[in-house]
Amino acid sequence: MRRKVVLWVLAAFLLAVGTAIVLVALNGPAGPPQPPAWAATPRPVVQDGTTLPRSIPTRVTIPSIGVRAPLSRLGLEPDGSVQVPPADRPGEAGWYEGGPTPGERGPAVILGHVDSPKGAAVFYDLGKLRPGHRIEVGRADGRVAVFTVESIERVSKDRFPTQRVYGPRDHAALRLVTCGGTYDRAERSYQDNIIVYAPQTAVRQL
Repeated sequence: MRRKVVLWVLAAFLLAVGTAIVLVALNGPAGPPQPPAWAATPRPVVQDGTTLPRSIPTRVTIPSIGVRAPLSRLGLEPDGSVQVPPADRPGEAGWYEGGPTPGERGPAVILGHVDSPKGAAVFYDLGKLRPGHRIEVGRADGRVAVFTVESIERVSKDRFPTQRVYGPRDHAALRLVTCGGTYDRAERSYQDNIIVYAPQTAVRQL
């Protein structure tokens, strides 16, 4: 049953995020930044081995690309599809509350739009991330879960790695997901996804 829910979540998110309208004047022919192929090869980092109790995440910070964004909670719609970050608040990302919270054992998943009718959205520059970059997630309990990027890949939506993103892990981990690749004007959708994989490497107090 859980696997079915995850697949519904994934399908709905890809459809919703992929239909963002691109401003040609902003993006130009190249579109948002894309990660190089070499960045998809994992570069293992030293994990701290800590797991935290459940606590709602409130903010995601990515210093290397200037992101400091509030987090909404994304559940499921009555039809079983996932709620997506509000289209009218492009600077906001969303945490999928059907999975672990950042710091708990397993992969916490944060979703964000790449662009919107207003211009660049919260994860527009996600493709600039590289292994070794830091991501911090503030939690309601006053702790900050710190993650270090191990790899970042661009994958076709037709070959989305569901198990790698949502599958169980024996450590606290984070996944960031947005759209990427070529924008298909006819379909009004990006063809790919950008996915960041990052294990937890530290925990600190706010």
